[in-house]
Amino acid sequence: MMDRNRVSPEEYLRIIASAPPMPKKRGKYGNVKVTVDGMTFDSKHEAKAYGELKLLKAGGVVEEFECQAEYPLVVNGAKICTYIADFVVNFADGREEVWDAKGFRTKEYIIKKKMLKALYGHDIVEKGIKPKKEKKKYVKKQRFI
Repeated sequence: MMDRNRVSPEEYLRIIASAPPMPKKRGKYGNVKVTVDGMTFDSKHEAKAYGELKLLKAGGVVEEFECQAEYPLVVNGAKICTYIADFVVNFADGREEVWDAKGFRTKEYIIKKKMLKALYGHDIVEKGIKPKKEKKKYVKKQRFI
């Protein structure tokens, strides 16, 4: 008697091949991976920044740029962590900028940003983060008698 709950390896592969594709998983912060020019980016923000850099390079404003550049953050000889910049941009006028595409600032990112500034002197140009809105100040109503 044959067990009907068992599936042969060939039948299993046929079933898996005919199954609909799994939906793309979102990242921890709701990002969706995007592929442009054969390169996979962690988010739409990052892919958009890459497109912007390609245009700037074609226009001669940017000389070159590097994706996913690593900066080891070392304090007193001890490696604390590594900051991975989305892009390091070298402009035609000699400037160098570190670009990071973010949806919002995490606590970890804020610490790494400060350490990068202290150790390497680089300010990070944040792409995709909306500026903070000013809080409305409410004035207490005065009563006149």
